[in-house]
Amino acid sequence: MVLLAMNLRPAAAAVGPLIGRIRADSGLSGLGASLLVALPVLCFGAVAPVAPALARRFGAALTLTGALALILAGLTLRLVPGVPFLFLGTALAGAAIAIGNVLLPVLVRRNFPARTGLMTALYSTGLIAMAAVAAAVTVPIANALGGGWRPGLGMWAAPALVALALWLLQLRRGIAGEDAPGERMAGAGALLHDRLAWALTLFFAIQSASFYSTLSWLPSVFESHGASEAEGGVLLGVSVAVGVITALSVPSLAARARDQRALVVGFSGCVAVAWVGILLAPMAAPYLWAVLLGLGQNALFPLALTMIVLRGGTVTSTAGLSTLVQSVGYVLAAFAPFAIGALHDASGSWSAPVLVLLALTLPQILTGLVAGRRREVVPRHRGARRPPVSGAEAAGR
Repeated sequence: MVLLAMNLRPAAAAVGPLIGRIRADSGLSGLGASLLVALPVLCFGAVAPVAPALARRFGAALTLTGALALILAGLTLRLVPGVPFLFLGTALAGAAIAIGNVLLPVLVRRNFPARTGLMTALYSTGLIAMAAVAAAVTVPIANALGGGWRPGLGMWAAPALVALALWLLQLRRGIAGEDAPGERMAGAGALLHDRLAWALTLFFAIQSASFYSTLSWLPSVFESHGASEAEGGVLLGVSVAVGVITALSVPSLAARARDQRALVVGFSGCVAVAWVGILLAPMAAPYLWAVLLGLGQNALFPLALTMIVLRGGTVTSTAGLSTLVQSVGYVLAAFAPFAIGALHDASGSWSAPVLVLLALTLPQILTGLVAGRRREVVPRHRGARRPPVSGAEAAGR
């Protein structure tokens, strides 16, 4: 699971630091570049509803193995000359990543019901750490390989190949014996009426919008104020890397806490302070702003994943909630990098986009306060609403 998670972000995280070279080499307009950086996130949302159906048909383990194969294929396809292959490979990798995004919380709920915080911490840390590595080292390695952007993007096929080989070995050894095709996994439709599910979906969408806008454009923001291309990539890498600290600790804290509202407010505050610093004095303390941004954003993401498991209650409900949150959430979030890039092109400055990202912290807090309440979602077919989780049940998690 951790190895799989480590391959769910490099396909997207490596694009932002190289977007200037991609535009210069391919002739992409600002609109085209915005579409490229938004495409993986759009695929995360558009393909997410398919994941439960594939898991029911083939089993979650085989489905995730196939997803790793598609990630590898997409990353390899981006090496083929031609802009259409760049977009096609990105879309294919993004679609495969969407399947992993949805099914990992389900596997946590099914296989580790008493260790949800620990397991969410482990796989979200792997996910965030690899995104940090991709952001920080893509430009230096591309330089070492001749300065082209294709080797910088294509090198991330290597860890995908390693993970795929190990998953195939696990399948051959029959490790996932309980993961049989036909296992009941609900879709999102049963939760469309549930206010808690929608609050968590909107919270996930807003924090994802902020994160993927950062992933796509933070290097460009700092470069516009005098940072070099390499330094811009390092600042993004630092922002993501410090998130390993919160990714390791926040899920366990969230699982043990009575509710998650204080965590929502505290880490959203870190993000707000970082955007204020970037807006008013970006080069006065760029690494401080990057650290604050990373601590906040990379706490809110695993916090949202943990809340999917805690609010889901059962394996069936968790599957439906994960599908709803990540399909709608990522589709909404996908427009953010595009909108931020378009706003920059229209205004000729990064001040207006940064101000928008700062303003998003308010609805993020409001939706998080609702999503963080100590309740569980109730699929329509389950009838009456369940009472809040008991202390004994919470301790068992």
